[in-house]
Amino acid sequence: MTPTTTQPTPPTLTTPTSALGRLGQSPPLLALLGAALLWAGWPIHPAPLTLLLFLGFVPYLRLEQVLTQQGARRGRVFAMTYLFLVLWNVFTTWWVSYSTLGGGIAAVVLNAALMCLPLMAFRRTKERLGSAIGYLSLPIYWIAFEQLHLHWDLTWPWLTLGNGFASVPGWVQWYEYTGFLGGSVWVWVVNILVFWAIFNRSKMPVWASSWPVLAVGLPITLSLTIGHNYQEKGPAAEVLVIQPNIDPYQEKFPENPKFIPREEQLRRLLERTEQNLTPQTKLVLWPETTLEEALFESTFEQQPQIQRIRRELLARHPGLSLLTGVTSIGRYPDKEHASATARFRDDVGYYDVYNTAAFFADATTPAQFYHKSRLVPGVEKIPPALAGLLANIDLGGIVGSYGSQDERTVFQAPTTPAIRLAPIICYESIYGDFIGQYAKNGANLLGIITNDGWWSDSPGHEQHLVYGALRAIETRRDVARSANTGISGFVNQHGNITQRTGWWVGAASRATVHLNDELTFYVRYGELIGRGAQGLAVLLLLGALVGPLVRKN
Repeated sequence: MTPTTTQPTPPTLTTPTSALGRLGQSPPLLALLGAALLWAGWPIHPAPLTLLLFLGFVPYLRLEQVLTQQGARRGRVFAMTYLFLVLWNVFTTWWVSYSTLGGGIAAVVLNAALMCLPLMAFRRTKERLGSAIGYLSLPIYWIAFEQLHLHWDLTWPWLTLGNGFASVPGWVQWYEYTGFLGGSVWVWVVNILVFWAIFNRSKMPVWASSWPVLAVGLPITLSLTIGHNYQEKGPAAEVLVIQPNIDPYQEKFPENPKFIPREEQLRRLLERTEQNLTPQTKLVLWPETTLEEALFESTFEQQPQIQRIRRELLARHPGLSLLTGVTSIGRYPDKEHASATARFRDDVGYYDVYNTAAFFADATTPAQFYHKSRLVPGVEKIPPALAGLLANIDLGGIVGSYGSQDERTVFQAPTTPAIRLAPIICYESIYGDFIGQYAKNGANLLGIITNDGWWSDSPGHEQHLVYGALRAIETRRDVARSANTGISGFVNQHGNITQRTGWWVGAASRATVHLNDELTFYVRYGELIGRGAQGLAVLLLLGALVGPLVRKN
C-alpha cells in the first residue's frame, strides 16, 4: 500500500469587513501607503512629519507578510516590492525630470529596481533561515546596499535613509559618531519593532510593546544632549558667498535663447562681490561653472577673464582669496599617459574635460584646481557597461564622461587665521565619507559650490541644501554654500542653517564662520556601519544558501 503524503497549505486569510482591514490585506494599497508615508516624512516637509519615516516600511512588511500567507509566487512578490519602491522614488525625486525627462525616468526606474535587491534578499533569508534571522537580516542587507550605492558607477544615494533626518538636525547630533548610515539603521529598527508590535503582538511579551517608543525617544534624547553640550570650535573668519542667479536654461550658455555674454556675466559677479565685501572678508565663493567656457589649464593664467578677476577684485583687496567653479581642460602628452575618460582631437591631442573648482589664494599666486570626483551617473559619467545604452538617451550631459581625480584637494588661504577649504562641487555634498576625507586632509571649512537651477523651483534644491547640513554634523565643520540659482548661505557645526538667500534671486550672503581642526569619530574611522553591514550580508547570504543543504544532508 502506497502511503499518502499531505502537502502543507498556507494559512487561509479571513476576509476583512472594514475598510482598514481590507487595506491591511491589499498589497497594491499597502505599497501605495508605504510610499506615501516615506514621501511625507522626507525633507523638506514640516519637521514633525519626519516621524513618519519610522512607519514608512511597516506597510511593506505587512505586504510581504500577506503575500507569504497567500503562498504568492516570487514574481508577484517582486512586482509588489518594485511597485512600492518605484512609487517612493517617483514621489520623492520626480523633480530630476526637470533637467531631462530621460534622466528623470532612468533615475526612478533603475534606482527602484536596485532597491529591490536587499528586500528580495531579506525574503529569501527569511524563507531559508526563519523569521527571526530574516527580520534581523533586513537592515543589514539594506545598509550593505546603501554602502555599495555610495561607491560604484551607478551611485545615486539621494534616498539613503539617513538623509531623511536632514530637516531635523537636532535629532541626529550623534552622526558625528555614526555618519548618516546610523540614521538608516535607526529607521529600520523602529519600523521592524512597530511592525511586530502591530502584526505579531502574540509573539511579543507584554513589556516589549514599549520598545518602539523607546527606540524613537532614546536616540533623540541622546542627540539633544550632545547638541546642548557641543560648542562651536575654531577661530573665526568672515566669508562671502555670491548667488548670481543666471538662468541655466535661458541665459547661462551660448546656445540659450537669452544668452548673457560672458563678459557681462563676469561684470555682474565682480560688481555684486565688490558691493558686499568688507575689510574683514577673507574668502569669497562663486558657484559651480561660473566660468563655463572650457579653459585649458596650461594657459589658464593668460585668459582675459582670469586676468580681469585678478586685476579688478584680488589686486584691490589684499588678503582676499576666491573659490570659483570653471569648466577646464587638461591635456595629456600621449595616449599612454591619458586617463580612461580622455577624448582625442587632432588639433588638441588627448585631453580630459573637468567640472573644476579653481582657487585663487591671492592676486598673484597661480590658480590651483580641484576636479569634481563624484560625478552624476549618465549626466557626467557613463558607466562602461551602460555606454552603449545611454549613448542613445538624452540625459542632459556631455557626450562621454568628465575627468575626475582620486584625492581630496584642500586649498589653503594665506590668511590669519588660516582657512583650509574643502572644495565640494554640487552632487558631492551628499556623500558623508567622501566629505570626511577633506577633513582628514586638513580642511577646517566646507565650501559647497553648485548650480541647482536645473531642477527649477522643486524640492530638489531644498533637499540638496539640507543634506549639506548633515555633512556639517558628521565633520563638525561650518559650511559656506554658493549656488548659481539655488539657495546660498551658511550652516554651523550643529547642522543649523544660519543664513540662506531666497530662491531665484541675485543675492550675496556674508557670515563669520568657525574653523575647526578637530576630527570626529566618524571622520577618523569612516563608514564602519556600512562596511560592517556588507561583511554580515555576505555571511547571511552564505548561510541562506548553505544552511538548508547542511540540514538536508
